[in-house]
Amino acid sequence: MANIATISKGRLEASVDAHGAQLRSLRLDGVEYLWQADERWWPRSAPVLFPIVGCLRDGFATCAQGECHMGRHGVARNYDHELLENGGDVLRWRLDSTPETRENYPYDWRFEMTYALEGDATLAQTYAVTNTGGVDLPFFLGGHPAFNVPVVAGERFEDYSLWFSRPWTATTAALTADGLQDYASMRTLLEDGQRLPLTHELFAPGSFVLEGVPDSTVSMVGPTGHGVRVDFEGFDHIGVWSAPAAADGTPTPFVALEPWCGTATRTDEDDVLEHKQNLIVAAPGQTVTRTFKITLL
Repeated sequence: MANIATISKGRLEASVDAHGAQLRSLRLDGVEYLWQADERWWPRSAPVLFPIVGCLRDGFATCAQGECHMGRHGVARNYDHELLENGGDVLRWRLDSTPETRENYPYDWRFEMTYALEGDATLAQTYAVTNTGGVDLPFFLGGHPAFNVPVVAGERFEDYSLWFSRPWTATTAALTADGLQDYASMRTLLEDGQRLPLTHELFAPGSFVLEGVPDSTVSMVGPTGHGVRVDFEGFDHIGVWSAPAAADGTPTPFVALEPWCGTATRTDEDDVLEHKQNLIVAAPGQTVTRTFKITLL
């Protein structure tokens, strides 16, 4: 049975699952904005990503402490987290390294995830990674919240667009079949524009990852103004993803907006963790924090 904690503030309500400290519901005025983990497309809603985002080549990397063996997006999403605080409009969860996690990622750490409601429509999601060991801790982290598209009845997936704060040219590296980033093969998604219309065909090559997004903010909005804005200052990239259609051909009714520090392994990188782009390193005893915010529109 899922262990769910719920917080609310005015018109806004959020629920988080102890397993993975994963956001499971985000409602404004009773309307559900978060994807509800339908296994026909994708059985998760918003996993937390640590100590990697995306894939390692063949699930493997070396590091100063030995070997890393991890599947997509790391280990934090796979364990029950301890609820440290339920303050009515704040939830704080903790996961500590164990002998089991050290078999995959040979470091000592503490991972805390805080969800705080702000104003009447914003959820702040804060990561705090503490190096509890005696050597430098190399890691990546990120979010993976997926949102209903459309949000309200009577709208279509194709009625929605991604909006940026000002015109820019958005390019993305191609994904290989095993999920690596191929920067030798770039795709231009938007050229000196501010609006990127959503279509299922846009995701036919897979997810795409944007870097250098103006003002570190993106909105996903439909014709009636319903949607979300994600503000992700301090995160180098944002992944955008929608799953393939269901087995019966039913189109996918969600899009994930994923603030990331780092990416999957690049095809032009080796398999040393410390050599990967945008690596975060925490010294012994140091705590590193990052926050992104979701505002419901």
